[in-house]
Amino acid sequence: MEGSRVERTIGKALARSLGIGALGGVVFQLIGMPLAWMLGPLVANLVVSARGVDVGVPEPLREVFLGVLGLVLGSQVTPQLAERVLDWPLSAALLLLGVAASTAAAAAWYRRCGFDSVSAWFASAPGAMTAMILMGETCGGDPRRIAVAQSLRVVLVVLLLPPLFWLFEGASGAEVAAAVDREPSSLWMLLALPLLLPLGRRLRLPSPTLLTPLLFAGALSGFGIASLGLPDVGMNLMLWVLGCAIGSRFRGLSSARLGRYLFEAFVATLAALAVLAGFAELIHRWVGVPRDVALLALAPGGIGEMAILAVALDLDPVFVAFHHLLRMVALMLFAPFWARWLSVRLDQ
Repeated sequence: MEGSRVERTIGKALARSLGIGALGGVVFQLIGMPLAWMLGPLVANLVVSARGVDVGVPEPLREVFLGVLGLVLGSQVTPQLAERVLDWPLSAALLLLGVAASTAAAAAWYRRCGFDSVSAWFASAPGAMTAMILMGETCGGDPRRIAVAQSLRVVLVVLLLPPLFWLFEGASGAEVAAAVDREPSSLWMLLALPLLLPLGRRLRLPSPTLLTPLLFAGALSGFGIASLGLPDVGMNLMLWVLGCAIGSRFRGLSSARLGRYLFEAFVATLAALAVLAGFAELIHRWVGVPRDVALLALAPGGIGEMAILAVALDLDPVFVAFHHLLRMVALMLFAPFWARWLSVRLDQ
């Protein structure tokens, strides 16, 4: 009886989230905003969740759509990709330097906002959110402030980058929307998701719900066997659900507190983006990657969210995903040593 009541509550929260998200998507599309069916649901859910409305996308459903994104992303791999990989070590080195510099810049701002040193550093690390929250708490940081700062950074990056590309690249709303138009192909690959998602968790891969389908589709597409292409309605459906999932994360925060946290995160995100834009310019000049692709590859958002933008805006999704995966792995490897150093420093 209790289980069925919980399921009804979850179902109602999902229905509200999707309904409100659909309204946001329609409004954003009518006013010509880029990525209307991701940003509209995201903003609409963010607003109502801050007002106390019970909205939410269950984690299993979010994981399914992240898996679809992984298949779409992996399908961008081609046999010609190997020729470009030789150019990537330089951009990878610049990425790692940029991550260190941007994290330091954002952490300095959070310290001015009253964060303790541990919370400031782990709130500023651009990726591996769950690991950063847990490590920050282990070192004596405030897990709630770290979690909120990390979540808001992802949301702000997703909200800021498409309009910036739209303005500076001179694209119209119709041109941006056209980037997601694709002919349907190899839709049977979707049937592999029930096997791929648990396999990724069992193998303990980072971001398994995204990475396992990506590797599966990348192997098929790289050898010319099959590649998944979603129709326009399928892409918009994926963006709609994932946009709702991102925007509904902030239940339980009062409007006043959310406003203060938004301001703090907005300044920290702008500082990180400014630093990373400099490194993106170096990648553009030295590697020959377009500026918007280089900036998206370095942007301090989550790998899933940045992959969505790369696919939807047709900005070299494989290059973007490779660099975000590298950043996440580097953070996972380096963060324990940084956490140990902070713990020793605090004990002295």
